[in-house]
Amino acid sequence: MSDFSTTLMDDIKTAMKAKDTVSLTTLRALKSAIKNVAIEKGGADAVLDEAETMAVIRKQIKQRQDSITQFEGANRPELADNEKAEIVVLEKYLPTPLSEEEITAIVAAAVSEAGATSKADMGKVMKLAQEKADGRADGKVLSGLVMKALS
Repeated sequence: MSDFSTTLMDDIKTAMKAKDTVSLTTLRALKSAIKNVAIEKGGADAVLDEAETMAVIRKQIKQRQDSITQFEGANRPELADNEKAEIVVLEKYLPTPLSEEEITAIVAAAVSEAGATSKADMGKVMKLAQEKADGRADGKVLSGLVMKALS
């Protein structure tokens, strides 16, 4: 069992003991999503590596962000608040995000490394920037900065 799954199980137990229903349901959903992706990858005994696990966590956060948009559009702030609380729980498992200065430096390095001169090179630059950011930068922010650097 990996360190992450041990930590996740310990956190589930802690949430149970504290009767923290938001954390408990969020962590159980995360555990289930990770297990489902592992099963799709290679059967019941498959284990995800750290990058794949982080991708699952990011996907869970993205789903909740989409739900918040929907709930706020439907004038259901109490449901949106619940989703926001779940995002806070999930974000504890992600590595610390990069600052805007660090992201800008990564984008500048990716632009020069790719030899990019126009927006036509955006795909190459984004690929390099995402590799360098190692999942610690939001894709929309990264894309915006790449677009700005290439214009």
